Amino acid sequence: MFETLSDRLTSVFSSLRSKGRLSDADIDATTREIRIALLEADVALPVVKAFVAQVKERARGSEVSQALNPAQQVVKIVNDELIGILGGETRRLRFAKTPPTVIMLAGLQGAGKTTLAGKLARWLREQGHAPMLVAADLQRPNAVQQLQVVGERAQVAVFAPEPGSGVGDPVEVARRSIDEARRLNHDIVIIDTAGRLGIDQEMMRQAADIRDAVSPDETLFVVDAMIGQDAVTTAQAFMEGVGFDGVVLTKLDGDARGGAALSVRHITGRPIMFASTGEKLEDFDAFHPDRMASRILDMGDILTLIEQAQKTFDEEQAAKMAGKLTSGENFTLDDFLEQMMMVQKMGPIKNLLGMMPGMGQMREQINSIDDRDLDRIAAIIRSMTPAERQDPKIINGSRRARIAAGSGVSVSAVSNLVTRFFDAQKMMKRMAGGMGIPGMPGGKGKAAKAQKKNKKGRRVSGDPRKAALGKSGSSDGAAPAAPAQGGVLGNLGGKLPPGIELPPGFDPSKLRLPGQK
Repeated sequence: MFETLSDRLTSVFSSLRSKGRLSDADIDATTREIRIALLEADVALPVVKAFVAQVKERARGSEVSQALNPAQQVVKIVNDELIGILGGETRRLRFAKTPPTVIMLAGLQGAGKTTLAGKLARWLREQGHAPMLVAADLQRPNAVQQLQVVGERAQVAVFAPEPGSGVGDPVEVARRSIDEARRLNHDIVIIDTAGRLGIDQEMMRQAADIRDAVSPDETLFVVDAMIGQDAVTTAQAFMEGVGFDGVVLTKLDGDARGGAALSVRHITGRPIMFASTGEKLEDFDAFHPDRMASRILDMGDILTLIEQAQKTFDEEQAAKMAGKLTSGENFTLDDFLEQMMMVQKMGPIKNLLGMMPGMGQMREQINSIDDRDLDRIAAIIRSMTPAERQDPKIINGSRRARIAAGSGVSVSAVSNLVTRFFDAQKMMKRMAGGMGIPGMPGGKGKAAKAQKKNKKGRRVSGDPRKAALGKSGSSDGAAPAAPAQGGVLGNLGGKLPPGIELPPGFDPSKLRLPGQK
């Protein structure tokens, strides 16, 4: 969605990194490029003006002029302002003190309200709630049936007493749904309302009537992130006609320029609460302004990546696999397949790599990745016998031909997979051994050997005086040890050279130089 904007901003900042100090001309040129980048991303003009003015004012302040790295400070300023334009902090849902919590969805037809209702219901179900979908869109043909299908996929209940397609009263359906939710102990009600191809009075009146009938705790405006400037106009019309508490962006995975996301929050004053990033029901999450700003500036989104991994990976299973990886032993093709399936559950590989910092510079390579390659690898491994998966060394020419025929790939593809697996095994064994690097897992062995070698015997200096110092304190008639705490003799390790005797009763730890406490 923000690829063009991200590329432009990244190129702007890269030209600043060679400068040890920024002049007014440098700041003007930078803000001019930022202005162009935002306008090309279809951000509304009032938003662009406010954003650039704020960046310019801060860039000319002391936080940049006194910074050791002015370029990084400008990036930080732009990041802070992006977070501010996107809403600042993550806005959470408000739940009713007495269930059910009523959430009403509003927006134009085609924005994806019905699908989004299922995504939101599934997301809430995973949070431990018991949501119920309400089919109050009775105008669009088959809208009720679509919501029922989506509800079944999301594994949530659907309240649809009317057939729809022009039949039934949506206000009455919405009103009845509250009593139904209380009767069946659903703590959240999500009402899917009708939309139109454009703004009209009938749609606004119906949405306002539903709002008055159910008094929703949250009214969410669903907007297609791909419609650009029209998103701002539509949002303003809904704000005046119905009112809403938050915005939900759909189709953030599209190839549009993404100006709607940066404009709606600033124009309406309402926060972006959720974002839909794909066609699947699981492609949905709360909107985090700081993470989105970080992704726009090609600084990655590690927190979201970690959260997805925590949802997907079973802790006990992950710990067991980590043990195999660090030991470098008993890691089989079955384990490799299991790991690959877990990664696939997290989403498309391109999306996962896109969350890593600096990946914008490798966008072409990332876009060339085909998730079907993982399916081919899985087919190859599943075409092997259990013995072959445990010990790929037994896979000879005839076995490779059989595996290739069973998985629908070439023999060379099977050979490449086996070879790469052996290379990965060798690499893991080297990592498990620590490769002699201090602090690496498995590196204790070498460190222990070195320590043992040092304990075999202490080298004695050829200088007789140093040799005598080294032998002092041993059992063969050395001078008595002095206390090692403080004092002048503390640096000698509490030992005195041979031939030096202390007066009876003298405590060297109490000896102090002038000015020493």
